[in-house]
Amino acid sequence: MSTDQAERPSEFPPQQQEPPGSTAAMTPTPDHGERSYRGSGRMTGLRTLITGGDSGIGRAVAIAFAREGADVAITHLPEEADDAESTVALVTEAGRRGVAYAADLRTQEACADVVNRAVSELGGLDVLVNNAGYQMAREGGIESISPQRLDRIMKTNLYALFWMTQAVLPHLQAGGCILNNSSIQAYDPSVSLLDYAATKAAINNATVNLAAELGPRGIRVNAVAPGPIWTPLQPATQPEEKVTKFGQDTPLGRAGQPAEVAPAFVFLASPGDASYVSGTVLGVTGGKPVF
Repeated sequence: MSTDQAERPSEFPPQQQEPPGSTAAMTPTPDHGERSYRGSGRMTGLRTLITGGDSGIGRAVAIAFAREGADVAITHLPEEADDAESTVALVTEAGRRGVAYAADLRTQEACADVVNRAVSELGGLDVLVNNAGYQMAREGGIESISPQRLDRIMKTNLYALFWMTQAVLPHLQAGGCILNNSSIQAYDPSVSLLDYAATKAAINNATVNLAAELGPRGIRVNAVAPGPIWTPLQPATQPEEKVTKFGQDTPLGRAGQPAEVAPAFVFLASPGDASYVSGTVLGVTGGKPVF
């Protein structure tokens, strides 16, 4: 379900973008599974909502969900409309319904609005994927973390997870699930990503707590912790010298592709494969330990 090993580089050309970054401007273009992912009906008829589904891991998950038989709604920032349009096109090419909502999820009202719109357009929801995230490497010490930066990272990565979950719960029936996007940064944090890493550690804790709270309702809650994955977030938030060596510090010696992360989300979302899996953080890290 992924590309040939030769298409997975261990080194990238120097490149930088302005946040949030664009897929089309990346060299090489990430593999989201466009040519490689083959579904087997594991999510037939499910209605799914993926935040930050326009590019990177979110796009790969949208493609995989659609090819497994699910309808897919995604959210994206207004400036990511081109990427979002491409993702929706890939969903509809798979024969499923695809919709996209431009929304900044840093307010409770925005989160509630996209959930309500997805419920209305898809006829309900069965799976929520809290994938939207923001990071920015810093060069200074903790003193360089401004209130504005901290507010953006905390609200995008953590507050939105709580608000999206609150909004979706009235619509989830027993058998539904919530999936959160964590990170290797929760276990092996980079000094330059202190604030981002802190949100990912909090997401792990929230995942376990929500699994305990929602289990009696028959709702499963899990997370995926990706390692270094080649997405627009990297050239948009890292200096060029780090981009060129991105992922080389893993035991596998390279960055992962979004298509290599999506199957973990499919497994956890599948009511047949993961019906007894809840409260778990599944690592897709190129060999870095997740414990």
